[in-house]
Amino acid sequence: MTDNLLRYIETFFSNVLLSPWLNAIGVAIGIFLAIYLLRKIFTHLIMSLLKKIASKTSTTLDDFLLSALETPLRLFFVATGLYLAAVYLPLNAETNVFVSRLFRSAIVILVSMGIWNFIGCYSVFLEEAAGRTNVKVDKTLVPFLNRVVKVIIVLLALIIVLQEWNYDINGFIAGLGLGGLAFALAAQQTLANMFGGIVIITDKPFSLGDWILTPSVEGVVEDMNFRSTKLRTFADALVTVPNSTLANEPITNWTRMGKRQITFHLKIPYSTSREKLNKCITEIRTMLQNHSEIHPQTIFVNFDSFGDGSLNILLYFFTITTNWERFLHVKEDVNMKILKILELEGVSVVYPSTKIFFENIQTES
Repeated sequence: MTDNLLRYIETFFSNVLLSPWLNAIGVAIGIFLAIYLLRKIFTHLIMSLLKKIASKTSTTLDDFLLSALETPLRLFFVATGLYLAAVYLPLNAETNVFVSRLFRSAIVILVSMGIWNFIGCYSVFLEEAAGRTNVKVDKTLVPFLNRVVKVIIVLLALIIVLQEWNYDINGFIAGLGLGGLAFALAAQQTLANMFGGIVIITDKPFSLGDWILTPSVEGVVEDMNFRSTKLRTFADALVTVPNSTLANEPITNWTRMGKRQITFHLKIPYSTSREKLNKCITEIRTMLQNHSEIHPQTIFVNFDSFGDGSLNILLYFFTITTNWERFLHVKEDVNMKILKILELEGVSVVYPSTKIFFENIQTES
């Protein structure tokens, strides 16, 4: 019994524990653990070198690029450790080919991940480029281009990975062509919204942060994507409008006003003499022409009409500011100055009133 047990143990050690496969597995595990444990050190050394080079440049874009590549670089060492560990094993040729394809596919995915992360810094690049070239960049265009570029990255990565696995790309594209009609019919509204977004981007009726008015909604533009545009109303509600709807509606962009209009009729009594009427018109016109907040290009102050119970003076002018709060302050200041002119001339303002006349009718008794 003891001899049989000893022979069994000897056979186990010679055939299993001392087999080439077990030794190879042990070395492969050691390779993977060594690279996995040292991945942070490798990443830190490479990133430190690249950051030292990036610190010598004037742009901050390369700093964002390094930040985007840090995570994919760390995962690259993990994938490399797995690949080297698998290659060390005594695998057959077919398995080695499979492992190589898997590793190359992982590299494509990691590179795509790095570019995807970097796309988030695209707005920084555009702002820096605009500052150096004095070219104005449309804020609406930046998030839209970000999404377009990300979709392209995903499609390119998918095509490269499929080609790596010997998938027939031509057949895949042909299949998309055959199913394109069915897809288009099922997604007509989605496609209409996408084309509507393209129309808005090219026509540029507004930018992010603009205050716009349409027959559907009024508010400040917060975001725009392939399907819709989000606006924040003055009641602080978020409204999502399909791009196809927005592209087919008249859009009033209040933010792009060069000046803001003020127009009204000043009603004074019929008892006002012609001299005082003319003096008030002249004083008001002079006040507006000398007002620092009133646009000097268009100022009309004229005796406009004989109204029902009043002489009507038309005032038509514009403020320089387009800011709503500042506009109200300017309007208030102008009204106060008009009241002061009328007080100095002893002219009052006609209050809205209704006069009823009764006619005495004598009846025969």
